[in-house]
Amino acid sequence: MGLTTAMYTGMTGLNVNQTRIETIGHNIANVNTTAFKGSRTMFQTQLARTLTMGTRPSATSGGTNPTQIGLGAAVGSTQRTTGQGSVETTGLPADLALEGAGYFIVRAPNGRPYYTRDGAFGLNAENQLTTSGGLRVQGYGVDGNFTLIPGTLTDLTIPLGQNIIARATERVALDGALSAGETVATAGNLTVSQALVDGGGNQAAAATALTDVRALDRPAVPLFVNGTRITVSGAAKGERELSARTFTVGTDGTTLGDFAAWLQDTLGIQTGPDLAGQPGVIVQNGTLLIRSNTGQPNAIQISGNDITSDNGVVPLPFSFVETAAAQGTGVFTAFTVYDSLGAPVTVNATFTLEQAAGTGPVWRYYLENAAPGSARRALGTGTVAFNTNGQFVSATGNQFALDRTGTGAASPLNFTLDLERLTGLATQSSNVVLGEQDGYPPGVLAAYSIARDGLITGTFSNGLTRTLGQVALAVFRNDQGLVAEAENLFSVGPNSGPAQVTTAGVLGAGSIRAGALELSNVDLTREFIGLITSSTAFQAASRVISTSSEMLDQLMLALR
Repeated sequence: MGLTTAMYTGMTGLNVNQTRIETIGHNIANVNTTAFKGSRTMFQTQLARTLTMGTRPSATSGGTNPTQIGLGAAVGSTQRTTGQGSVETTGLPADLALEGAGYFIVRAPNGRPYYTRDGAFGLNAENQLTTSGGLRVQGYGVDGNFTLIPGTLTDLTIPLGQNIIARATERVALDGALSAGETVATAGNLTVSQALVDGGGNQAAAATALTDVRALDRPAVPLFVNGTRITVSGAAKGERELSARTFTVGTDGTTLGDFAAWLQDTLGIQTGPDLAGQPGVIVQNGTLLIRSNTGQPNAIQISGNDITSDNGVVPLPFSFVETAAAQGTGVFTAFTVYDSLGAPVTVNATFTLEQAAGTGPVWRYYLENAAPGSARRALGTGTVAFNTNGQFVSATGNQFALDRTGTGAASPLNFTLDLERLTGLATQSSNVVLGEQDGYPPGVLAAYSIARDGLITGTFSNGLTRTLGQVALAVFRNDQGLVAEAENLFSVGPNSGPAQVTTAGVLGAGSIRAGALELSNVDLTREFIGLITSSTAFQAASRVISTSSEMLDQLMLALR
């Protein structure tokens, strides 16, 4: 009986050490598996055979201990070691390594969630972030305004080369110097047309119908008929040519006053009670009188050849003569803004010195829409004031609305002109340039990066950056209770507890390192030592069986 029991006891030693060797073999086989977590086999004693329970101490005896003979060993458990593996840098943006607790969440085609530490992800044909086995990585998406939508897991998508966005300009900042050494602008230039009369020979007035306007030297020939197209092309302001515009008689206006108002906007002349020199285009004493805004940069250059008509009888309806030159100097600059569709619009800006007061110089600026075919050219005017040290003090009128009707973009395009970077020192000359503006033309998603908190940020070809989503993580109360599946995946087990979905750095979850992978945490040195001790124990257990067999053989020989 005892020898037979010894053989069975030896057999348990073979079984448990065989299981341990199997575990070690699995660890060694996965020593290069991404984010693999090694396991260890734990032994425990089997129920012992009790010969005596022992006795208590007494007056005549010191007591005896129990007499028990063990019945061998059994596998107590196979425990997964969840310690951190080393991190290897790969440089690939889709590779993610977890540093600390947590698991990536992936979704199978049937919708079942799995969990993994293997962050060797990539993009599929639909630009979705997936595992090497095709499972889709889960996280939080964004809405149409690239605002993160927390609380709802979705397939993470990074649409490289597809997503196209633009941004409308909201702020324009100008840099440079407005020299206090410039000449104060006191008057604009004055240009007068030839004398005009109506069909009765009277001086033409603002209310005179265009179809009744005639030149004094040819009173019998009307300059226009209904439907005549009048084109202004070649006119200049401050020696820079203005884009062409066309006026249709009977459609855009019917009177000479209507044409004068249109010509005023075509030339970008700004009017208002605060502006010196009475600028504008008016009908006075039977002539078209064009008075520019003050300063040489605003001076209008226009001749009879710059206004043409498709009325073949009078192809050049007007002639002009400059009767007074503009007074004062200044500076001109231009910059580009973008509408909601990303279309560029050129804006002209002219600065003239308005006053050199004892409290510091004050400059006036004029903004114009330089886009061809714009419905309204003059955008507005304002002032910028400096103190006696040439430092910016204040600005007025720096809110602008640019009409984009008929372009498909949001209209108007509202933007603020930031002039705080300008200085008013007496530099050799004035110079103003665009410092920055926050609008962008259309751009495609060119690259992306993933931060330590899992936020995915896309970089577009136009320089914009936008949030594309956030990688979600799952943490468990007992991650050793997870059930290991194929392809480095785990599923929820009875003793793991439910998955707590979170993001990196929250609820105990670790951080994410992009462009890197977590390596296996298997220690080969420890595994080799375990292999040696297990094989030695296996051999020793087999000797127990062989020795028990030899003793049984001897017993059988003695009984013959």
